[in-house]
Amino acid sequence: MRRSTTGMAAAVAALGLAATGCGDGSSAGAQSGGGGTVTIAISADPGSLAPLTTLASTALFLNTYAYDTLVHVAQDGSLVSGVAEKWTATTTSAQFTLKSGVTCEDGSPLAASDVAAEYNYIAAPKNQSPLLGLSVPQTATASADDAARTVSVKTTKPAPFILEMTSLLPLVCKKGLADPKALARASNASGPYRLAEAVPGDHYTYVKRSGYTWGPGGAPATGMPDKVTFKVVANESTATNLLLSGDVNVVQVNGSDRQRLAAAQVLQRSVRQTLGQLLFNEAPGHPTADPAVRRALVTAVDLKQIGSVAANGQNEPPTNLGVVKPTPCTGDSVTGNVPGRDTAQAAAALTSAGWTKTGDQWTKDGRTLTVTLPHPTNLGPQVLAAVELAVQQWTAFGVKVTPKPVTPATVTSTMMSDGWDMAWLPINVYLPDQLTRFYDGPRPPQGTNFGGIANPDYKRLTAQASAKQGTAGCELWTAAESALIKRLDVVPFATLSQTFYGKGVSFQIDGAGVVPQTLRRTAG
Repeated sequence: MRRSTTGMAAAVAALGLAATGCGDGSSAGAQSGGGGTVTIAISADPGSLAPLTTLASTALFLNTYAYDTLVHVAQDGSLVSGVAEKWTATTTSAQFTLKSGVTCEDGSPLAASDVAAEYNYIAAPKNQSPLLGLSVPQTATASADDAARTVSVKTTKPAPFILEMTSLLPLVCKKGLADPKALARASNASGPYRLAEAVPGDHYTYVKRSGYTWGPGGAPATGMPDKVTFKVVANESTATNLLLSGDVNVVQVNGSDRQRLAAAQVLQRSVRQTLGQLLFNEAPGHPTADPAVRRALVTAVDLKQIGSVAANGQNEPPTNLGVVKPTPCTGDSVTGNVPGRDTAQAAAALTSAGWTKTGDQWTKDGRTLTVTLPHPTNLGPQVLAAVELAVQQWTAFGVKVTPKPVTPATVTSTMMSDGWDMAWLPINVYLPDQLTRFYDGPRPPQGTNFGGIANPDYKRLTAQASAKQGTAGCELWTAAESALIKRLDVVPFATLSQTFYGKGVSFQIDGAGVVPQTLRRTAG
């Protein structure tokens, strides 16, 4: 099954953020009977774990251990039960019937009214939840019948993937919803684990709950580890050493240490996601608001080479804007829409926009062309090397680019601020309509259209696509993405197979990370 990313998700600015065959929650491999402790290395501290406000991929990964969802999406794209046992939907409504006996970690029942309250909380503009448009449709309202265990959701704005979105909604219990900020370092949910200890910068420990029987497709917690500890290990080589020595059981490695792990023949699970993507700030006052400047920045560098460095030579050209498989729409929105390196064309674009090459710098009205570039620090040393290469090429062309490292804990606040011009920001989602929150609509703090993009073709095409249910709108969704890329509002240029390695365990992964219901201790 799959759960949320952008990263990342989706997940924002960090890869988390596709399903590789979770099935009904079972896991292959020789099992030692379950129980015990599993230690998973994470590359950075997750920051706040508050599920209604975080978009950081590491936090999303950890939260899947504590927070359940109404439904799950299987490898073949079909829906399987989660907290909900059955459901119906149109493009503007859905109804879910909850399973009997679902409880929160404090023993209280998870009522249909609790789920409806969470829908309404996220949908309320005053709460400014970044989950609106990702896991809860715009304009959604929800009601409940606790006796019948039903939750009814309606929206005036069409939501073509209203069912699939619920697989990305972390269900918060009543006490947690009353004080969402308190969940930054605690859990209050109906998932298989509860957060028992949080030591920022060092480790987070989750303890298995008893009586958990409502996993994907009805999977129980039988065989899952009694305890899962997430240990912060920033250096990939260190994490690799810890795995090989048996001090940790699971690591994610994207760089050269893959060769050592492959030689050791440890368990590995991979999923391909967007790694390199440029997003431009088009708000007034930013040089990147000018299409000519965006074109110059894109054509002044060798994105193919930069992507190859970032992916450690394993880059494959992207075909969409970070929509992770399995996804309902599989069209190619990228090929032919991203211009290649052409410094003469880049110079001509700036000249036509009134910029002049003065010495080694491009200037206009006495101002030097200066760009601030936030970039993630948790994607491995090869991405940092790729950023350095890109900066060198922009500098050689005459643009002053100031790199701004961001961690999973700071990425959201950085992107919500106005202190950036061009961001290295891979956004990975599962449904094409989830991208509209990032590339249309209000800017921060009212929304998550970080770049302040106002692309009329994208708006028109997504409106048409939203009126069609499911795959009926796929051609329109692909055309909408193409409209963004052609105008260079956002430029995807690299993908990478994100790989988790395991020793003494078996598991499956999805876009968020290791799926908790599939994690098992093994005899190996």
